[in-house]
Amino acid sequence: MKSATALLVLTIAAFAAAQNEQYTDKFDNVNLDEILSNKRLLVPYIKCALDQGKCTADGKELKSHIKEALENYCAKCTEAQKDGTRRVIGHLINNEPQYWEELTNKYDKDRKYVEKYESELKTIQG
Repeated sequence: MKSATALLVLTIAAFAAAQNEQYTDKFDNVNLDEILSNKRLLVPYIKCALDQGKCTADGKELKSHIKEALENYCAKCTEAQKDGTRRVIGHLINNEPQYWEELTNKYDKDRKYVEKYESELKTIQG
């Protein structure tokens, strides 16, 4: 009986830990300003996410979580990743609409999740 109780406690603890799991913070210090301000650096990340080009290690990590992060509004993201996600999405919406559209078509064809980002991060162009 004690071993069954211990197993149940361990199972519940493992489930709770999985629910609080965050993405790796290994790439949280990537210089987003440098990437977003330089198309030569930005486009390879976009091409990686679209399966149209090679991926760096951080590009592979990013690509592996895009769909889930969009769907759960970055619930497993670190604070740095949440901030970075908003900056990148805002940049794409406002400065790279063609790439934003391609990414949207790949990761959210039904536009269930991206509309929240678009309404929140789109700046008035004028």
